[in-house]
Amino acid sequence: MYGITDGKAIGTYVEQAFNKYLISKYLYTPGSTSSGIDFPELEVDLKVTSIRQPQSSCPFRDASQKVYGLGYHLLFFVYEKIDNQELLEASLNFKSAIFVAKEKTGDYQTTRGLLEIISRNGNQDDVIGFLEDLN
Repeated sequence: MYGITDGKAIGTYVEQAFNKYLISKYLYTPGSTSSGIDFPELEVDLKVTSIRQPQSSCPFRDASQKVYGLGYHLLFFVYEKIDNQELLEASLNFKSAIFVAKEKTGDYQTTRGLLEIISRNGNQDDVIGFLEDLN
């Protein structure tokens, strides 16, 4: 990992190492690219991100996921990578592990916008217009 700055490569490395550890301890079926999430039996997707450059990708496929959530849980590992130039080694220090229940994976801004419309006695057209503006 020494010298690597590509967050995706580091994320893949961490995911593979975590899967290897879990397989040594538990009986489960790891996810695949086609399943879309890392732990389909548990309905959990793993996201690995740097504390210095947090992940900014959007997991929402459509407006309904922004309102109702992703339909699966998220597990975030937040790391700090430190390169030791004398030893030509790298270390990953994990700063946080955060679990977000699938019921909490909706988009905050979308939920807030809908709640504001409701609080102002908005109608169906207001909601439809708001949701159309999201896409």
